[in-house]
Amino acid sequence: MSSLPSNVHVAQHPCVRAKISQLRSQQTGARDAKRLIHEISSMLGYEALGSALKPTHQGTDQSPLGYDFPIETISPYHVSLVPILRSGLSMVDALLAVLPDPVPVFHLGMYREKTTLQPVEYYNNLPYHSATTTSQQTTPSDIAILLDPIIATGATASAAIDTLKDWGVKHIVICSVLASHEGLEKVSRVWEEGVQIWVGAVDPGTDAKGMIKPGLGDVGDRLFLTIGK
Repeated sequence: MSSLPSNVHVAQHPCVRAKISQLRSQQTGARDAKRLIHEISSMLGYEALGSALKPTHQGTDQSPLGYDFPIETISPYHVSLVPILRSGLSMVDALLAVLPDPVPVFHLGMYREKTTLQPVEYYNNLPYHSATTTSQQTTPSDIAILLDPIIATGATASAAIDTLKDWGVKHIVICSVLASHEGLEKVSRVWEEGVQIWVGAVDPGTDAKGMIKPGLGDVGDRLFLTIGK
């Protein structure tokens, strides 16, 4: 496998690799799949956010013994999570637990058209802003953390990047459990200076249906027990 672009980061932790192997198995049911995705997402989140965020001081507080200490918070302050429906929902709680404070969670609904394998957006609740609207809820995030367990052909993630750029975000961090090499090549080129991609593992390619080989199957179907729908 050829080298990956510089804005792609693949987890090297042996526990991440072992958990992905467990997740691959067709014997792993919905409950364990959900747990494994949560655990893998937590590990990816520590790495991704450790690179994207930095601590800043914001006043002082007192310890239980009455000593002053500087309060540390994160910068940039304006961060949001953007899961891609459905399977991206499985990563939300893990990333929220990594962050020290609650952040907005916006949703993008996309599906792949079966013939062309191109993404179709059916839901978008990003708070599009106007020149006269400057509240925190409508101002574009400094960092949007895009969550999708799978990057297969890369078409869905690329479309999501375009949507977030159109909203006006300054930087995008993508967290995925598994990606194909070809999908990462595609996604990494959409906005090279503005996107960092963190994945648990990489498989060589996809099949005729756009599924990663050997992959994880359809994660949304596995999580919500809609296999064979």
